[in-house]
Amino acid sequence: MFSKSKINDPAPKEDAAKPAAPTASAAALAPSAPKAKPPASVLSQDLHITGNIKTTGDIQVEGTVEGDIRAHLLTIGETATIKGEVIADDIVINGRIIGRVRGLKVRLTATARVEGDIIHKTIAIESGAHFEGSVQRQDDPLSSGAKKPAAAEAK
Repeated sequence: MFSKSKINDPAPKEDAAKPAAPTASAAALAPSAPKAKPPASVLSQDLHITGNIKTTGDIQVEGTVEGDIRAHLLTIGETATIKGEVIADDIVINGRIIGRVRGLKVRLTATARVEGDIIHKTIAIESGAHFEGSVQRQDDPLSSGAKKPAAAEAK
């Protein structure tokens, strides 16, 4: 009901200025939090793409892609077929991939069919998954693949 007059009190003005800076910081951080978790882009079952796909976000593929895919989190649906290289931090394979797979975390579910090499940091293969190729563990599978073409160009 009653409040102290702030006209002669310089301390609250300083305190008022200090919270304004963190509020501005919080406002600056708030947009980056939604950027970190946008919904995944979904490529539907009836979609056929010829060409490469590159994003820093998440992708869920249910259709067919003839080309390379690079993403943060990549989910290959049961109806999906990928013919090309797949590169992502986290890869969950429920469908078919014909080509190399490179990821920090790679998971082949029981419905997965992979024909190609897998380069990973951690891998999980469920019972029932079909896999033909080699498996190689690397501490940083994403950057090592980028270095190989650069070395090839230098030769």
